[in-house]
Amino acid sequence: MTTTTRRSPTTLLTADDLLRLSSDDVSGELIRGRLFELPRPGMRHGQLALRLGAQLLNHVEARQLGTVVSEVGVLLEREPDTVRAPDAAYFSHARLPIGGAAERYGDTVPELVVEVVSPSDRRSEVYDKARMWLSFGVLLAWVVFPQTRTVEVHRAGTDEVETLALGDDLGGGSVLPGFVYPLRHLFAA
Repeated sequence: MTTTTRRSPTTLLTADDLLRLSSDDVSGELIRGRLFELPRPGMRHGQLALRLGAQLLNHVEARQLGTVVSEVGVLLEREPDTVRAPDAAYFSHARLPIGGAAERYGDTVPELVVEVVSPSDRRSEVYDKARMWLSFGVLLAWVVFPQTRTVEVHRAGTDEVETLALGDDLGGGSVLPGFVYPLRHLFAA
């Protein structure tokens, strides 16, 4: 994750500042007011995010469970502002009622987030990001590692991380009942 602050290093940005910067084609997240610019994802990253996001969307829509989104900013805290953007996220109707999606960054925290690791990401940053999501109320975080063809499963309420390999199935557990997706399909050419 490349760190670049658009103003002086002591100036903290707001979620509104981040929205304005996005109109200048700046892609990034805010962490406690500091801008972290993120390079555009590569082809494999996009393929995996879309493939898993599509499976989530199909499952959720078929059962009318909630909303699935991709790469949208979620406002996690204010003053200083933190806005993170998962590669995909699931919100149940209990958390985000029908018609409740915000035009700007929403402050509703999803139940499930998907993060696909980019080649420039450091393992410690990816782990910290997953734990940050959980600390703000996300119940389940899936971290996809394209190079090793594995997925780390982070769950709220435990420090344990489960690592799934190619022969395993990714399951939604109590967060997304009935969702099962074989990793061999996710990582298929």
